[in-house]
Amino acid sequence: MSEIEPAPSTNVPATTDSRTDLERFEVSVHGMLDDFGLPSEKLFVPVSERAAMVQNVPGVLRELDGPGLARSYYVSKMIAAATVGLFDAALNYLWDELVSELRARVVGFDLSYFFDIAAGNNADLRKGLKVQEDLPKIDDAHLLRAVLNIGLITDVGYKRLDHIRYMRNNASAAHPNENQLTGLELVTFLQACVREVINVPADTVTAHTGRLLTNIKKALLDQAAVDEAAAFFDQLPRDRADTLANGLFGLYTAPDRTPVVADNVRLLWPKVWPFVTEATRSSYGLRQARATASADTALATASRDLLDLVDGTAYLTPAVRAIDMSEALQVLSSAHHGMNNFYNEPVPARRVLNLAGEQGDVPVSIRQAYVRTVVDCYLGNGYGVSSSALPHYQQMVARFSSQDAGNALLLCMDPIYSSLLGTTVGKRQWNELLDALEPKLTSTTDRNLMAGIRSFTGSPDQLRLDSTMKKLAAAAELL
Repeated sequence: MSEIEPAPSTNVPATTDSRTDLERFEVSVHGMLDDFGLPSEKLFVPVSERAAMVQNVPGVLRELDGPGLARSYYVSKMIAAATVGLFDAALNYLWDELVSELRARVVGFDLSYFFDIAAGNNADLRKGLKVQEDLPKIDDAHLLRAVLNIGLITDVGYKRLDHIRYMRNNASAAHPNENQLTGLELVTFLQACVREVINVPADTVTAHTGRLLTNIKKALLDQAAVDEAAAFFDQLPRDRADTLANGLFGLYTAPDRTPVVADNVRLLWPKVWPFVTEATRSSYGLRQARATASADTALATASRDLLDLVDGTAYLTPAVRAIDMSEALQVLSSAHHGMNNFYNEPVPARRVLNLAGEQGDVPVSIRQAYVRTVVDCYLGNGYGVSSSALPHYQQMVARFSSQDAGNALLLCMDPIYSSLLGTTVGKRQWNELLDALEPKLTSTTDRNLMAGIRSFTGSPDQLRLDSTMKKLAAAAELL
C-alpha cells in the first residue's frame, strides 16, 4: 500500500543527542508516574520506531503545498504525539485531520446533496441534517461511503482510508487496546491522507455534478442545459447515476425547496431515470410508503410526483399499489362500460399498465380483479374495442403469469364474459386472447382446458353449457 522505505541512516534527522533527550524524557516521566503510584510501563513506543517515523515524514509533507501545510493542524498534533512515543494518540489525531478535510470538501461541494446521500433512506436522520454544524451526526463509516458515492475520493482511496478507520478504532487512543503501531505504518497512513484526500482534485464527473447542482438552484434551466445534462447522464457510471438520482430526489422532496429547484428537477428526472438501477428505483417506493405511514404528507406527495412523472408507479410498495390498482381498475371499468368508451379508455388503461409494471407484478390481493378487468376490456363491448387502449391490454396480457393465464381462461365459464363471446367482436378477440394465453399455461389441468376449448365446435358463448367443458373447468379451478 505504501511506497515508503526507511531512509538511509545518513539522512535521519533524529540524532544521537535527540534520542538521548527522548530517553531522558521517558525516564523523567516514568519517575513522575512512579511517584504518583501510576503505571509507567509500555507507555511509549521504542525510540527507533519514532526515528523511523520522523525521518520519513519530511518526504510526505513535501507533497503538500503551503496552504495545505498551514491548515493541517491535526497533522502537527500527530507528529508531536508520535515524536514523544504516543503512536496511538498520533493515529487518532491523523484521523481527526482526515475527517476535518473530508468535511471541508463536502461543504465546498454541496452540503445538502451530501446530506441526502449520507442519510439514504433514513428520513428521520435527514430531517436533522441542515447546516455544517450537523456534519458530526454522520458517523465516520457513512462519511466515507457518502464521499465515495459523490466522487470526492476514489475507490482505491476509500479502501485505504477505511483501513485507517479500522486501525483508528482498533489501535489508537480512541478506544482501549493493546495493539502496537510501527513508525512506517504511521507515516504510510499520513501519506494516504495526503494523496487520497488533501491533494486529490475533484474528478470530471464530480466537477460536472457540482456545476449542475449549482445551476439547478440558480434559475430555470433552458432546453440547451437540459440536453447537456441528458448527455452527461448517458456517460455516468451506474453507481454515480444512482447517487445523482438520490440527490435530485432529495432536492425535490426537501421541505424548503424553491419553485425553481422543483421545476428543474422535474425537467431532469425523466432524463436520469433510464440510468437508475432497479434497487434504487424500488427505494423511492419504500420512501414514499414510509412517508405515508408516518403521515409525512409533503414527502409522500413529492415522492409520488417523481414516480408518476416517469411512469414508475410499479415501484410503489405492494400495499400502496394494491390501493392504487383497485382505484385504477374501477376507473378503467367505468370508462369501458360508459359513454364514449373508445375515447375514454386509453388513459385509465395506461395507468393500470404502469401500475402493473414491466413484470406484471400485481399485488396478490388485487390480482383476480386485475385479470377480470383486463380480459373484460380486451374482449370489447360487443360493438368493438378501443383501438388506442388495445395495445395496453395486449401488453398486460403478455405479462400475465401462468396462474393469471389459467384464471383468464376460466372466464369463458362466467356468464358475464360468456355473453361477449357470442358477438363477432367477442369471438375475434377471444381467439386472439387464446393465442396469447396458450404459451403461458403450465399446469396439466389448464392445458387440458385449453385443448377442450380449441376442439369445441360450437360457438364460444356455449362453452359454459357443455358438460365436458364444465368438468375440465372444475378440474382447473381445483388447482
